[in-house]
Amino acid sequence: MKQERLKLYTIDLKYVRNLANVDRNVMSTSPQVGKSTRPFVGIIIICEDKQYCVPLSSPKQKHYSMKNDSDFTKILDGDKLLGVLNFNCMIPVNEQVIRKIDMKISASDNANTISYKKLMAKQISFCQKNQDAIVRKANKLYELIVCNKTSVKLKKRCCDFRRLETVLEKYLSKGNR
Repeated sequence: MKQERLKLYTIDLKYVRNLANVDRNVMSTSPQVGKSTRPFVGIIIICEDKQYCVPLSSPKQKHYSMKNDSDFTKILDGDKLLGVLNFNCMIPVNEQVIRKIDMKISASDNANTISYKKLMAKQISFCQKNQDAIVRKANKLYELIVCNKTSVKLKKRCCDFRRLETVLEKYLSKGNR
């Protein structure tokens, strides 16, 4: 499988909830925690011939003081924090559970939608400019976790990638699409 140029995707929320039921590190889209309207947005990376979605998050106060690490990268526009990549929360995906985001501004878009699309355009521009480093970081973290070559602290922050791959296989075999 060849690494494509990075683009933004949303992930099927039913699928994300299935993953969250088996791994607490999967980013929540649960209505119980008030996040049912939050889309799961990310970039698709190839790890060991498997597609993984690295989720993007909006900037939170804690992110300003955090440093880039093996499982976290700030998305910057100069000095401005536009968002973050949470490698520790990346999830396995395939074509049936992802949908490319259309970021073209249309005449029917309201001011909030236009603003959001402009933000996403800046975020994906950063990711594309740093694609090689992002892909390397995702693959390195995947290897560390899957081969159990990391600290307990990092492992606790990360999704159980192999376990989630099994969930994806079961999800697809049940005809969920």
